[in-house]
Amino acid sequence: MEQRSINVLIADDNKEFCNILSDYFLSQKDINVVGVAKDGIEVLELIERTNPDLVVLDIIMPHLDGLGVLERLNTMNLDPMPRIIILSAVGQDKITQRAISLGADYYVVKPFDMDVLSNRIRDMFNSSIPSDAVRKTSVPNTNSSSSMMDVKPKSNNGAMDLESEITNIIHEIGVPAHIKGYMYLREAITL
Repeated sequence: MEQRSINVLIADDNKEFCNILSDYFLSQKDINVVGVAKDGIEVLELIERTNPDLVVLDIIMPHLDGLGVLERLNTMNLDPMPRIIILSAVGQDKITQRAISLGADYYVVKPFDMDVLSNRIRDMFNSSIPSDAVRKTSVPNTNSSSSMMDVKPKSNNGAMDLESEITNIIHEIGVPAHIKGYMYLREAITL
């Protein structure tokens, strides 16, 4: 019996990351990439147009952040509603809890293991596993896998730790990711 492939929409403002993730999913026979969006507004348009089974969504994007996308999805009359996996460099508990409360099925902090992620995607669509069991788990960050994915593949771990720390601090002081100048602020602090 042949399984139906899982239609996935990728939403992240990092083009290089989108290309790597898309190429990886294309190598999986049961996962089909139906679109790639670079900002929150485009995500909503592509969801209506392509009707994906799953949206892989970043939290920090221009125009409308990932939490804003989740809020708007809850007001749309989509049938069926796509499942949501959040992929983000932001690992702050308040943001994770907010995303889950808005309907995200899964939250993954970058860097992550691509093989584990694809297995979790398959688990989400396997009817023998209840969605609540998937919702309350997380992808382990194992360093032994050759398919480890980093936010910026060419950067070193020290720079990634600094970027994640800066992002967390900006969120803690209450600066929303969708405001104009957010990326400039983050970059200026990095310098």
